[in-house]
Amino acid sequence: MSYESTCFHCTKDQRLQDLMIEIAELPQSTLYLFKEQTYRGRCLLSFKGHKGGLTELEPKEFTQYMQDLAQAAKAVQKVFNPQKINYGAYSDTLAHLHFHIVPKYENGYSWGSTFEMMPENKMWLSETQYSQLVESIRANL
Repeated sequence: MSYESTCFHCTKDQRLQDLMIEIAELPQSTLYLFKEQTYRGRCLLSFKGHKGGLTELEPKEFTQYMQDLAQAAKAVQKVFNPQKINYGAYSDTLAHLHFHIVPKYENGYSWGSTFEMMPENKMWLSETQYSQLVESIRANL
């Protein structure tokens, strides 16, 4: 069985939809808003096509993916004005290239340390609030 048929980043099945909302397709990636919003504005940038990590990318793919990452982070910075953005590229259990884009706020949750993948105090929003965040980010890409 290939990764492409089991990876929810590739299949874009219900597992992905339960966790994230698509914001936009970028040249080499797809940008999503995490539904869990303890870190207000938390997004994820998923590489188009199945690659396990940065070292598997061709030079042009790498350059474009990094440009997509910068574009997404600039939009998050503009919309949410965090004091810092943390980036995480973890793939211990899901071998598909993706970056977490996590705004951090002074005196906010886990300020001064790395962000938590599964924070204890989870923040969920209404459908209207999700839509507003998605549209704000999309408008600033």
